[in-house]
Amino acid sequence: MKASFVVLALLLVTVSHCAGKTFTRCGLALELDRQGLDRGKMNDWVCLVEKESARNTSAIGGPNRNGSYDYGLFQINGNIWCSLGVAGGDCNIKCEDLLDDDITDDVRCAKKIYRRHKFYAWNGWKNGCLNKVIPDVHYCFN
Repeated sequence: MKASFVVLALLLVTVSHCAGKTFTRCGLALELDRQGLDRGKMNDWVCLVEKESARNTSAIGGPNRNGSYDYGLFQINGNIWCSLGVAGGDCNIKCEDLLDDDITDDVRCAKKIYRRHKFYAWNGWKNGCLNKVIPDVHYCFN
């Protein structure tokens, strides 16, 4: 029963949202800077987003091993940080609100996740960015 609810909810989310956006690398860096993320960590933020969602705000990942799904640019987990259909989770946000092209709420939640766990909360960063050569986006700010 729970699995069919999740599938139905994801179908509704997929059908109902249509305002997603795929950023360019510099477009993403500039927007994350505008949203207040630290420029000194911008290479890691951009790498994280590229590994997690390919810079696509409407990305939905999963199911994960525990049956949960991940939402949006930062692939924020629906079991912990958001809830389907109603504001909830540790970020007090609806998961479907993480799928549009306004990333203000996504960044607010990502900052909360980062304060608690640094970049280690994201498998995409751990597997694709940590101790790897990552893109330098500081040229985007010239």
